[in-house]
Amino acid sequence: MRLIKIALGNVNCTVGEVRSNVERILAQGREMAAAGVTLGCFTEQVVGGYPPEDLIQWRAFVAAQRAQLERFAEATVDLPTVFVAGVAVGVGGQLFNCAAVVHAGEILGFVPKEKLPTYNVFSEARTFSRGAPSLALDAGGVPLGDYCFDFDFGRLAVEVCEDVWSPDGPMRRRCYAGAEVVVNVSASPFRVGVVSTRREMLATRSADNEVTLAYANWVGTQDGLVFDGGGWVFQNGRPMLDAPRFREGWTACVVDLDRTVRARREASTWRSDCEAFQRQERPVPVIRGRGATVPTAPSADLPYPAPAWENLFLPAAGAPARSAREEVLDDLIEALALGVCDYFRKSGAFRTLGVALSGGRDSMLTLLIAWRAACRLRDDGRRSEAEVRAGAGELIQAFYMPTRYSGEGTRGAAAELAAELGVPLRVVPIEEAFDREVAATREMLGDGEPTEVTRQNVQARLRALRMWNWANSSGALFLQTGDMSEKAVGYTTIGGDLEGALSVIANVPKTVVGALLERFLERFGFAGIRGTLATAPGPELAAGQTAEGELMPFPVLDACLYLYAGEKLSPPEVALALPTLFPDLPAERLAAWAGDFAALFTRSIFKWVQSPLALHVGALDLERERALQLPVVQRNEW
Repeated sequence: MRLIKIALGNVNCTVGEVRSNVERILAQGREMAAAGVTLGCFTEQVVGGYPPEDLIQWRAFVAAQRAQLERFAEATVDLPTVFVAGVAVGVGGQLFNCAAVVHAGEILGFVPKEKLPTYNVFSEARTFSRGAPSLALDAGGVPLGDYCFDFDFGRLAVEVCEDVWSPDGPMRRRCYAGAEVVVNVSASPFRVGVVSTRREMLATRSADNEVTLAYANWVGTQDGLVFDGGGWVFQNGRPMLDAPRFREGWTACVVDLDRTVRARREASTWRSDCEAFQRQERPVPVIRGRGATVPTAPSADLPYPAPAWENLFLPAAGAPARSAREEVLDDLIEALALGVCDYFRKSGAFRTLGVALSGGRDSMLTLLIAWRAACRLRDDGRRSEAEVRAGAGELIQAFYMPTRYSGEGTRGAAAELAAELGVPLRVVPIEEAFDREVAATREMLGDGEPTEVTRQNVQARLRALRMWNWANSSGALFLQTGDMSEKAVGYTTIGGDLEGALSVIANVPKTVVGALLERFLERFGFAGIRGTLATAPGPELAAGQTAEGELMPFPVLDACLYLYAGEKLSPPEVALALPTLFPDLPAERLAAWAGDFAALFTRSIFKWVQSPLALHVGALDLERERALQLPVVQRNEW
């Protein structure tokens, strides 16, 4: 047996906070070493924070990362653990996104990322250079390039995030060069459904390359990007460790590297592919620095990696506690709460959270997410879960600002939920101000009459103005409450309900909003949620107003959003697809709604660019600087 203990470290770092980031990995690294960890794996850009975006163009920022990594190396000189951590490195006119290998006080080498993503929320090729096969540069006395690393336990290869998402990535050639362990340092943002995709992809890479693969993912939020953390260790495709998500910390497992070698010798296909590669390709160089000759953590006391259940030939008994739908909804809740929590905490600009509460679905979900974020903020590891929940509402202030159009059902639901959460709710009517503003608008029009839409928007803008005034005076993070579906078709008011410092659910479709509320009700039993779900969705800015009556049924609206914006179908193609999804609705009506959606979608882009920063939780964003980058001025003639 050749046993090693591999640890995955999930660190919630902040861009630019280089000293504090290194303190975090240093604290975890010392704990790992004390626990006999052989190989400690941290995450992508853990020293400088991710994504650095154009901050990486400041030379002092890059230099500070190198200095702090050297400090980490010096501080771990007496530790037997080998560490892998992500860092930005400059060489001449190039910048590289690297994985650094550190042992016994020495930075042994930097291995740069080769696959630089420029899709969805990523734009790394804007600032970073790509690594490449046979690349060999001198980064201030430390080799930077395509390398493997030899230690007393075996041969190690390292790579960065996107490199593992391609079957033709660097892992292949490094495994053919003898690497038995591959560490992937990652910063992969959360999006709905990504967990199963990651797991299957990583298991496949590990199996295809007959290698032990350790994958550590960054946890926390940077601006609107949410990273769910966690990670896996797979040995030749076999799961060995599934690290907890949405929390900071480290976890470890033991693997027998002789099992990896045995599997390679048994796999004739892998051997023949390796032979062909060795005949045609240049070998990957191996680094054996001073640190590589120092013994790593002793393995004599490590336990054999037997499964935790009794039968070695069968998986563990028992059914999953949650359905797949429940897992997705729970992940969404945690991702959104983590996004609000970290934005509040890391920015350092706020003392409390504020929500304009109407009693409708969107604002009620935003309040619930704010409450979960407040629970995270209060959880210091010493309080019980009951104590954390009991005081979370004290960090939030909610306001209800009614007019003559506000319904009793939504008002009662808002009051009930706020009381259940322990959130103070202040009622501040805007009826008189509404009348004054309509009169002022009439005067500006030369005694003309404001349109009906203007009268509705006046109410929304008054509420936003008052929230901003309160937030300025109280140091509050004003949370914008609009959802993705209504944002997509412009069913929102510039200067009104589109206002706020952070959009919590701006990338959550309306049908998912309802499902999340139902999940909150199932998990926590808040009766106020039931009151909200019993009312018809609508902004309550006019008598008898309903959102679906003015737009279309929300399931149809969300289907249009998915097909047009997500799948990039044309309006006629959307019209052809909708009858399959809604066979009970007239095809002509569905076609009309498809055309209406496309027209509203295009005309509403000018609103998106004025909306607050939003949390990214899906494969599609209505945020110009993130996933869906569309010109504001365009026509639908195509």
